Amino acid sequence: MSEYLHLLTDPAVILSFLTLAALEIVLGIDNLLFVQIVAGRVSPEHQRMARRLGLSLALLTRLALLASIAWVAGLVEPILTIDWFGPEHTYELSWRDIILLGGGLFLLAKSTTEIHHNIDVAHEEEGAKKTYLSLGAAVVQIAILDIVFSLDSVITAVGMTNHLPVMVAAVCAAMVVMILAANAVGDFVDKHPSVKMLCLAFLLLIGVALLGEGLHFHIPKGYLYFAIAFSAGVEGLNLWARARRQAAKDNAAA
Repeated sequence: MSEYLHLLTDPAVILSFLTLAALEIVLGIDNLLFVQIVAGRVSPEHQRMARRLGLSLALLTRLALLASIAWVAGLVEPILTIDWFGPEHTYELSWRDIILLGGGLFLLAKSTTEIHHNIDVAHEEEGAKKTYLSLGAAVVQIAILDIVFSLDSVITAVGMTNHLPVMVAAVCAAMVVMILAANAVGDFVDKHPSVKMLCLAFLLLIGVALLGEGLHFHIPKGYLYFAIAFSAGVEGLNLWARARRQAAKDNAAA
């Protein structure tokens, strides 16, 4: 008990908690986007449930990985060495690389399929029956990517602090924030098709980054987040201009 009281009163620990919680929220953006896209394919009455289940699974996956930090650390150990063009170009394959490569390929395939689906739906004849993804299938897809996103999140947490309670608290706080924001974000994405297409483009970008990480070509996350933030800003201006034009039309009609 005294140890936990010390953590609660230590300014350095409090600062590391706040920093890590903020980082976890940022790192969880890709997870949140994927959950929104998959949940959007579920029937309307089950979409909120799909979002909550998906993010709850993400929290459980992160906590499970934090509880087995030694195992996570072992994932970076090479299991296979490949000489591409001689000893100076050796590639060491680890289980982490396999997970990242698999997750990246899955994300590229899923994003491409969803873009194709959204374009096809836009050109469907009116009255055609819309097909929905089952809640179980959505949860399975979310669970698969949760493992990939959680691995990145947990490795970041381990690098930020040595206190397991701080890691757990920061991860829980970040996931609670995302769960609370999920429905509002999901409803906004569903109402604006251009935003949904932008989210799919982000997921393609993240999929490429995962493949790069798996092949040991590091792409700084700052570049990805800047591209996402810049594109989101431009789309925000487009939505604002569209709302102003619609308001002007409504006033003219009145």
